[in-house]
Amino acid sequence: MAVLKIKFTKTKRDKLAQILWILNWVSVVSGIILFSLGLFLKIEIKKRNEVMAKGDINSVPNMLISVGVIACIINFLGGKICYDCSDASKFSRWKLVMLPYIVCTFCFTFCILVGALMCYTMRNELEESLYLGLRDAIKFYKDTDIPGRCFLKKTVDMLQIGFQCCGNNGFRDWFEIQWVSARYLNMASKEVLDRLKSNVDGKFLVDGVPFSCCNPSSPRPCIQYQLTNNSAHYNYDFLTEELNIWVKGCREALLDYYTAIMRSIGITALLIWLFELSVLVGVRYLQTAMKNVLLLGDLEGESDGWLLENSFVETAKYNINIIKNLGKANQISTISGMNDPNIDVQNTNCGKINVSTKSIPAA
Repeated sequence: MAVLKIKFTKTKRDKLAQILWILNWVSVVSGIILFSLGLFLKIEIKKRNEVMAKGDINSVPNMLISVGVIACIINFLGGKICYDCSDASKFSRWKLVMLPYIVCTFCFTFCILVGALMCYTMRNELEESLYLGLRDAIKFYKDTDIPGRCFLKKTVDMLQIGFQCCGNNGFRDWFEIQWVSARYLNMASKEVLDRLKSNVDGKFLVDGVPFSCCNPSSPRPCIQYQLTNNSAHYNYDFLTEELNIWVKGCREALLDYYTAIMRSIGITALLIWLFELSVLVGVRYLQTAMKNVLLLGDLEGESDGWLLENSFVETAKYNINIIKNLGKANQISTISGMNDPNIDVQNTNCGKINVSTKSIPAA
């Protein structure tokens, strides 16, 4: 029994073909949108790849870009098919193509759904990449005269100013590393030498942060050095007073930024998936209705259209049997006792070919 069978007149078939022709061109635009969203996300990730560890974070934008390109190609072809389906005589040229086209389109729409879901599952990979990347960037912040690292100071400063953040997890991350270059340390100062000797690794550690951590909207001048020393500043208590530096870590700030982008892209991709699925359903109805018209032979008469010719269970069993028999293509078929009559027939010629001899004319 057919699933969701609908009866179509010639007028309904023609209107369905015209509507699907328009919707396929709209789908081409949706493919361009998917491509643009993937490209935008890829550019946004590339902008800050200096503070990201290498990983699979580009899988989502690459997926969206690929799906967008495929959407434009498939829907352009679908528009041509639907336009020709308004004429039964032209449909005959696409009769053998439509079913493979529908199967390919179904796989393509499934890829759109996968891409949309990947936007929501990318957070963990992105968080790990940001954590490792920011940790290394802060670690090499002081290396302004080393090739390959000299740009990291500017990158981190611009990041902290732009996203109003400080450190990886927070401003205390700067207490654990030497972020002041040794070229700017006064080695004749007793205080500097004492700090270097007090550390096991010989690092110059201070309870201070770079200037880019300062909050310019704070009413008092920025306190970026001796943050934990109340006596170093007038009327200051670092435990109770709200600090005039950014307290949010840059990993959290960047993660919120990218999560908002991916959430918007995911919602857009889901809407496009629903739209493409509805177009696919319409194309399936058009294909079955036009096929039945040709079978009936009356091009002006009514015909039935459906999503599945048999029930879901029967269709699933049929497809499973096809998959199972794929590996048996080279085996002997014994269905209904139809054996090959040439099996077990011995060849008495032993591979020799009988050639009729002709008399040779006398010289």
